[in-house]
Amino acid sequence: MRKWLPLVTICLGAFILLVDVTIVNVALPSMASDLDAPFSALQWVIDGYALALAALLLVAGSLGDLFGHRRLYVAGLAVFALASLGAALSPNAAVLITARAVQGVGGAAMFATSAALVAATYRGRDRGVAFGVWGAVNGAAAAAGPIVGGLLTEGFGWQAIFLVNLPIAAVAIAIAMRSLPAAGKRGTGRLDLPGAAAFTLAAGALTYALIRGGDAGWTDGLALTAFGTAAVAAVAFVVIEARSDHPMIELALLRRPVFSGLLGGALIYQAAAFSGLVYFSLWLQDVLDLSPIRGGLALMPMAGTAFVVAAAAGRHMHRFPARVPIGGGLFIIGLGCGLLALTVHTSSGQASIFAGLAVIGVGVGFTTPVLVSAAVDAVPPDRAGMAGGAVNTARQLGMTLGIALFGAVFTARLRSVTAHGGSPHAAYASGLDRISLYAAAAGLAGAIAVVALVRPPRKTAPTPADDPTPAPATR
Repeated sequence: MRKWLPLVTICLGAFILLVDVTIVNVALPSMASDLDAPFSALQWVIDGYALALAALLLVAGSLGDLFGHRRLYVAGLAVFALASLGAALSPNAAVLITARAVQGVGGAAMFATSAALVAATYRGRDRGVAFGVWGAVNGAAAAAGPIVGGLLTEGFGWQAIFLVNLPIAAVAIAIAMRSLPAAGKRGTGRLDLPGAAAFTLAAGALTYALIRGGDAGWTDGLALTAFGTAAVAAVAFVVIEARSDHPMIELALLRRPVFSGLLGGALIYQAAAFSGLVYFSLWLQDVLDLSPIRGGLALMPMAGTAFVVAAAAGRHMHRFPARVPIGGGLFIIGLGCGLLALTVHTSSGQASIFAGLAVIGVGVGFTTPVLVSAAVDAVPPDRAGMAGGAVNTARQLGMTLGIALFGAVFTARLRSVTAHGGSPHAAYASGLDRISLYAAAAGLAGAIAVVALVRPPRKTAPTPADDPTPAPATR
């Protein structure tokens, strides 16, 4: 049992940081009422966290490679816990959004190092089991967020969704200090701060542009300025990374179809599977008038199937080429989103989403255990943090951009239907139908891209130094 203590602390950290991506979904109506916050602010409560994760994962990966993954992981847990306390005590939306961004800083440190810690701690069959369990936790956590959020919000108030992180983080830190191997400085390079600044500006400006454009119109001056800023910052990021001696991500990796396919699959996966949950949660409570608990439980089919599938199949996924579970998972997610588009209508109730969410959960269960382990095993050990950070950055960027883009689509449908005399129920149903169709198209397109790009490498003769046990899902 002692050998699995490192996995316990890694999974505890992964659980709370990924649950917090979606745990606020069901609590949004209560937050809006208590803090007198508009819809645009509600988007930033989620996007502020996901954006900080996406913007800082690559930096955190570099820090872990340079100074040791355990040190950064424990520091991330401490920052995450303190920021969670700040979020629970927030007197207004601005403070809450700020606290959520700081949560993202701690979450980035945890997320960027967790896969590298698993890879460094376990070998052989144990490594496959560890990645399978860790992947199952990853797959279930984001899906379980609305359920946990509903239970805590209705039972104790929305502040409880943040306070619950404190004892979990404390336990994780105690176990980490005892069980994770200590490591000194692991590199002599330096941080790519200009690259980090350019990437953060590009991601933040693009997210703002999508939210602003959906709210004020796509010809709005601020929206256009933000789009232009995002484009310039993205070009600057590429130039900086190409010239840097210590880049956050080596651009040569992006020229490899396998790695770029994994990044694209990760981005589409998170956007298609999870971004729409925000708007389904609002529909369940604002239109169907469900309580937070019932609203969270209505999303349970996704969490349940994601956990069962990931737990049952995750440790066996390394036997297949990575494009099989990832491409297959994206295809299933696309089918589930398409099913949601077919079943949600003006007269629909909560049961209309059960089948679609369950199918999406199956896709999540297949995809999650493979994404990060495939990327980590595709690079040298000293670049494990970079690879894991890159894939997880793509995931969180997909979540951030997906919420902003779907928000623009959803808002446009609400305005269009209500302008033509439609009821709020009809407007919400139309908006959910449209974002579900977009998510379905994204999932299917992502599946095709992954199958085409993530090709198995040519086989080479093994050397005596090679580990005879295949690494998880990298073929």
